[in-house]
Amino acid sequence: MATSAVSPGSDTDTLREPQRWYPHSTEIAAATPQPWPRALRPLSVRITGAGRTMDLDEFLPLTHTTALVVIADGTLVHEHYAPGITPDDRLLGNSATKSALAQLVGQVVGLDLDTPAATHVPELTGSGYARVTVRQLLTMTSGVDWEEDHRDRASPASRLAACLREGSGELRDHVLRIPPGRPPGTAFAYCTADSLVLDWVRERATGLDFATHLARLWQAVGAEHPAVVGLDASGVPMAGGALAATARDWARLGWLQIDGSRCGRQLLSPDWVEASSRPEQPFLTPGRLPSTITAHAGFGYHWWPLDGAGQRVTADGMRGQFVYVDRARRVVVVKTSAWPHGDAWADRQHRDLCYLALPAIAAAVRP
Repeated sequence: MATSAVSPGSDTDTLREPQRWYPHSTEIAAATPQPWPRALRPLSVRITGAGRTMDLDEFLPLTHTTALVVIADGTLVHEHYAPGITPDDRLLGNSATKSALAQLVGQVVGLDLDTPAATHVPELTGSGYARVTVRQLLTMTSGVDWEEDHRDRASPASRLAACLREGSGELRDHVLRIPPGRPPGTAFAYCTADSLVLDWVRERATGLDFATHLARLWQAVGAEHPAVVGLDASGVPMAGGALAATARDWARLGWLQIDGSRCGRQLLSPDWVEASSRPEQPFLTPGRLPSTITAHAGFGYHWWPLDGAGQRVTADGMRGQFVYVDRARRVVVVKTSAWPHGDAWADRQHRDLCYLALPAIAAAVRP
């Protein structure tokens, strides 16, 4: 385990053990822990971006890294933690939670992706989601009238997050008030509300709430530590951004995205893994998303592919939470961060640099 300084202004504690400030939360048990085999070694990585070439010792503090875990062919080969962070700390994934949700959806037997979400959740009739299909939720092409802006305290996204942060209000009440916008399926717009509706569909199809379903997956992947999920006042889990887990356990979800198997069990079908890792529409391919998000990735089923074939994908959460998967190399890189979010330009620079660095780390592990 390596430690190093972080950049001035980093607040490494704000994303650690979030149940300390969640008004409502629940713990996901780690019933059958199976620690990673270990063969730790230093990594020699050259990262080119932000107008220069750097190594890990420069990249990690520059991007306010709190943890870095690298898994190669099922073995833990590199690990780094910032001061104040330990391997046992649960680190908030923010929207990396959405990629875990996609894996739960992939376990739903017989779910027709081209049926309207309202078929499963009749309460959506009359809302902006009345004609939106499950596939359009997965690809965030619902077309609803939504703005994902967490810097504006009055935005729909901020009001949704307040249900979790302040412990007042119900997530699904907010979702039902979202009006329609563009025709479904015609354009991408990043939308946490789509994830909440997707989870509602998953819940109705399985009879399991997010935390209960995740607990089953958590056991199946051999997680070492309990996870934490934030809830709204009614007890509904925030499936779009409130999962906290250790960096090593985040890596288990990344490993599952390689071929759907873990601990000798096929937990996701290979077809689902392939489909969820690839962009389905031309406007979802890398380089075609709105430039305010990233020019380096596209969008699959709540995963972000870095190539059209979906061989390199990542989960991506606000303030620098990544679960990067190189499926061909069988390498997973988990990077958690605590970079400032208030400066939109700096936030974009940090994210773009990470999209360049994560593939370089995977290539350094297995050229």
